Amino acid sequence: MTPRFESRARRKLVLDIINHAALGLVAIAFLFPFFWMVSNAVRSNAEVTAIPARILPNVFEWGNLAAAWTQLPFGRFFLNSAIIAVCVTVITVVVSCLSGYAFARLKFRGRETLLLGYIGTLMVPPLMLIIPLFLIVNKLNLVNTFPGVILPISFGTFGAFLMRQFFLSIPIELEEAARIDGASRLRILVSIIVPLSMPAIGLLSLFTFIGQWNNFLWPLIVMTGADNATLPVGLTLFQTQQGTQWNYLMAGATLSMLPGIFLAIILQKLIYNSIALNAGMGGR
Repeated sequence: MTPRFESRARRKLVLDIINHAALGLVAIAFLFPFFWMVSNAVRSNAEVTAIPARILPNVFEWGNLAAAWTQLPFGRFFLNSAIIAVCVTVITVVVSCLSGYAFARLKFRGRETLLLGYIGTLMVPPLMLIIPLFLIVNKLNLVNTFPGVILPISFGTFGAFLMRQFFLSIPIELEEAARIDGASRLRILVSIIVPLSMPAIGLLSLFTFIGQWNNFLWPLIVMTGADNATLPVGLTLFQTQQGTQWNYLMAGATLSMLPGIFLAIILQKLIYNSIALNAGMGGR
């Protein structure tokens, strides 16, 4: 081995060590808040507020997780959040696929202008739409109902734009072959485009589900009462006039993260497998 080659290999090793160390520090910075939440979830409320704070509790009180679940109707909170998040995700994916395919493949007058106007709605802050949406929901007598929460937030621009961009990367020759065989546009979308678009659909589903699972403001405005509360709204019930039960609040927050983590693990494998399939199909 020549000295020049040894110097280059040593320099590469040093750079790899520095890169891995930097990535490790970034990972610790991002994961520490989650670690701190779990750490506070398994200690007494007095120890949570103690100064100076300890990284690990003196006594691990694992019963806080069960106590947080039983002290409030957490099962109902989970069910309400699941209904809203799943319904919004399904509607968003279906509508985004249909509108994205129309913008990507159908040719009609004013398509580009309509697309620009559609994308322009992304610049409107969501908070500006809260009052108009609530007035519409109230006029339709949908306040304190699941449709009143689900429908106004199920139609967004981001999903349509994401699916359009992904549909454009799929070779059009596949559609032309299907059209020669007599397949309709809807059949092509369902049988060819959607199976090849699972990476984008998986990402859109993940983002939509987690976003609605953690949505606080809109369910708080539309729904009233503990029986209709979602998880983010229900967690605020640990804050009372007598004080905040921080350990139970952190325990409830820890439990509320589990469905999102589970979904991310499932969709991660689906997205990776779909990317490999698209690479084999020659997608570009």
